[in-house]
Amino acid sequence: MQRPNDTDMIPAWEAGVLTPVGKLDTHRRGLRHKAVSVFVLCGEALLIQRRALGKYHTPGLWANTCCTHPHWDETPEACAHRRLRQELGIEGLSLTYRDQVEYRADVGGGLVEHELVDIFTARVEERIVCQPNPDEVMETGWITLEELRQRIAETPERFTPWLRIYLDRHAGQIFA
Repeated sequence: MQRPNDTDMIPAWEAGVLTPVGKLDTHRRGLRHKAVSVFVLCGEALLIQRRALGKYHTPGLWANTCCTHPHWDETPEACAHRRLRQELGIEGLSLTYRDQVEYRADVGGGLVEHELVDIFTARVEERIVCQPNPDEVMETGWITLEELRQRIAETPERFTPWLRIYLDRHAGQIFA
């Protein structure tokens, strides 16, 4: 199959076949699709981001370091590096592949994320100072996993559904 020209096309399963489908259409229809998530850690702290208010779903909510959909024929690791650079201005991290997980979550506005996610982590010696792209990220911060769990328990509506799912169901796969 040829690589699509439209960068808003993502690899999704339609009628059981992996095919390029428009990103918004994929989420409206709740199609299972490929995704990548990255978690940057410094000691016990995790770098999280607050999604820009202009995002078409879950604007203003806190999420993991970064996440996205790979382009057609893009490897998950290349995708993770691309998105770290595009969203946060971070380059040169050594990524470790952790696992592949699947989840399905309502993200509001009639949209559903049904993702098959390749998870990567990176460990850094010092807390990175990011240069967020304001179209993607409105704020970043470092937080311990214990504090993050506590904040999610107190105010779950401030966090993306996938971050809540990752911590609840997949923490052992990601942070072990």
